[in-house]
Amino acid sequence: MKFAIDTNVVASGLRSPAGASALLLRLAVNEAFTLLISVPLVLEYESVCCRPKHLSASGLSEREVRVVIDTLCEVGKEVNPHFLWRPQLRDPNDEMILETAVAGRADGIVTFNLGHFKGVADQKFGLELMKPVDALKRIGP
Repeated sequence: MKFAIDTNVVASGLRSPAGASALLLRLAVNEAFTLLISVPLVLEYESVCCRPKHLSASGLSEREVRVVIDTLCEVGKEVNPHFLWRPQLRDPNDEMILETAVAGRADGIVTFNLGHFKGVADQKFGLELMKPVDALKRIGP
């Protein structure tokens, strides 16, 4: 199973270590599924997760956040989108998630913003849209 994970899920996983997002990140590190990553997506993970509001909420330092993201990079499968499908979505910041998912032939996109991708990712590219809890169900025990 291959997933592209939206930045909001990574930030949530860092902020709430007991939640579904954090469990999904741990499963990625343990290679229970294939995490698809791309350079633009990883740069966004780092930029967003190192914002003061996320650092404060997570109780992590920038260094600790970077260690987590580096670990995700070590286990993730890097894809290089050859085609930019833009514009496809209303929010330009979501385009890199879609491009990573399409380039990596993902089974789905994991996000809290299902509506941002609905009608394009699912209908045009055949990607399943799911929240972290739904991804956990797909991965199984």
